[in-house]
Amino acid sequence: MAGGNVVEGPLGGEVSQDIGGADVAQPLVGVRAHHSVLGVLERTAGRFRRLGRHGRHRSAIGVVAAATLFLGLPAMAPAAAEEADGGTVTFTVAMDNEVDSFNPFLGIEAESYEMWALMYDYLIGYSMQDMSPEPTGLAEDWDSSDDGLTWTFDIRDGITWSDGEPLTARDIAYTFNRVLDGGPEAQTWGSYLTSVTKITAPDDETVVLELSKPNAVLPLLPIPIIPEHVWSDVSEDQVKSYANEPEGGTPVVGSGPFRLVEGTAGGSTARFEARDDYWKGSPHVDEVVYRVFKSKDSAVQALIKGEVDYVEDVPALQVKALENQEGITAHFGDSPGFDEIAFNVGAVDTETGKPMGDGHEALKDPAFRFALGFAIDRERIIETAYQGAGEPGDSIIPPSYGDVRWEPPEDDRFTYDPERADELLTEAGYGTDASGNRLMPDGSDFGTLRLFARGESDTSVTVMDLFKEWLADLGIKAEITAMESNKLTNVILEGEFDAFEWGWYVEPDLDSMLSYLTCDQLGGWNDAWYCNEEYDRLYEEQNQAVDPEERVELMKEMQEIFYYDAAYLVTAYGATGEALRTDRFACFQPQPDPGGIWLFQYGVANYLNMRPADEAGDCDGIQNAVGVAGTSTSSSSGGDEGSSPWVPVAGGVVVLALLAGGGIWAFRRRATAAERE
Repeated sequence: MAGGNVVEGPLGGEVSQDIGGADVAQPLVGVRAHHSVLGVLERTAGRFRRLGRHGRHRSAIGVVAAATLFLGLPAMAPAAAEEADGGTVTFTVAMDNEVDSFNPFLGIEAESYEMWALMYDYLIGYSMQDMSPEPTGLAEDWDSSDDGLTWTFDIRDGITWSDGEPLTARDIAYTFNRVLDGGPEAQTWGSYLTSVTKITAPDDETVVLELSKPNAVLPLLPIPIIPEHVWSDVSEDQVKSYANEPEGGTPVVGSGPFRLVEGTAGGSTARFEARDDYWKGSPHVDEVVYRVFKSKDSAVQALIKGEVDYVEDVPALQVKALENQEGITAHFGDSPGFDEIAFNVGAVDTETGKPMGDGHEALKDPAFRFALGFAIDRERIIETAYQGAGEPGDSIIPPSYGDVRWEPPEDDRFTYDPERADELLTEAGYGTDASGNRLMPDGSDFGTLRLFARGESDTSVTVMDLFKEWLADLGIKAEITAMESNKLTNVILEGEFDAFEWGWYVEPDLDSMLSYLTCDQLGGWNDAWYCNEEYDRLYEEQNQAVDPEERVELMKEMQEIFYYDAAYLVTAYGATGEALRTDRFACFQPQPDPGGIWLFQYGVANYLNMRPADEAGDCDGIQNAVGVAGTSTSSSSGGDEGSSPWVPVAGGVVVLALLAGGGIWAFRRRATAAERE
């Protein structure tokens, strides 16, 4: 490769797909182009949904044109990672989505979650190998009683907040109790404290959780720990509007490795200054800067020119084109999640229980929704909307979750079969008139379905354009509206839609993903307005199950119920493209290792690992880190050519290892091109 490097997908070789005359490198099967961070959509009264978003793939024509612009364009990076202003070492990240809030109880975007992790520590750390819980956070050890009703965490001594105040167990108990007491905090983080009745700090180095019933998710508690001496002045009412931004030149008080010194919600730039007194050791860079670009093309151009050092969610064709760029390494990393077409299955006023909004009556019928699952050509979606970077989807739990995933039976697995879709619709009572137009069961005109796409995501718009085409083949009229994600959120929360396209990142433990679809989350994260009492019953059982095998079976039953109820029609599992100036920075370890992504991970390991390329050495012994001295860039993603690091995960290695920790994990996190996915 001439100067630059593309870390080949673990499948080895390339599977070419002809899109506009360009060959597309085949990414790792089973991953998707989404971040690894969590997000939650907010409305006036609370939170909407966890999702990752960022600027997804552009249309094939647009990307080919963009690729043509920079193919062969010489890189213009400075020779070292030092900037002109006094030798400050700055690592610059290019994003295409703004931070929506620096308040960890309000943010909705994946980018916000990434920055909270720089600002605040967490109780538990995450393994870089498989995201399993490990004692690398504030807790150096933990234990639970035999009945699972008492959890005790031993907290490290000597940690301070960025203003010099000591961080103790009391700050942790204070943070968790804000969540436990309800309000906006609970909307965001309450699912992690299910059945927890009391949280205390008997001393400065001990936190105790008392439960009414076992909670299989523990010890997973990915809640940013906030300083009581700052937040005690922020009431529950005030937290809904509390910006948590620098004021008058004073950085935000946190315990993480960096301090937020510049930045506002919705702004184009955020700057974080490294702490030289961080308890894990000072970072090897002086500051991290996040810049927002309005298009992926301009972000990649900035990378080529040396204006930024990292670009997230790089489209497939651009990853391929970057192989000719000197000093740049690009790859596809594992980041499981799914994209879906979601239906309004029956919006209700959560206070009165009365129907709300104006959703189409047919979408309240599971048989109607299930029939549409066979009207979608998922192979065409992958080829057209995802540029070949992914695989067709079916279930809300991706294949990467191995034995925890329920597999649809072959007879009912969604394939493109419009004839079967027509037969199922007719059997359900939705016949056609002499002109082939679909009718309601009572013989009345079917009307028109309103489809919504996220305007900032070409992928979303393309998928809904295709869906409209396939509906027309079944005699169903549809119209498409594209709008910004935040506006679409309000439409969904008001129940004024029929279907929309979006996506999710699935967390290491499936509990959170499964919880979003319970009746309790109506008006919150449950964006399809789906409610099934049997599903809810099984959710409660799995959440309290102490036997790992029993819990797996319960979760599979839930997946099966949701599949046939078809509130979501899963369309795709994608792949995350990343690009890095490896002539400037090194020592980025993939997560999971091998085969994972370099940033937007669980935790902040790479913000501590990264250093100027000329100081990389052996990257402190991290074998698969990008830029380790004496290794080739082609191995920097951690996978041997011709073998897939996805296989051990899919085979259950991660799952088995994590069952022992009290929860079922795998990998997770975030979404796609300016999307929520």
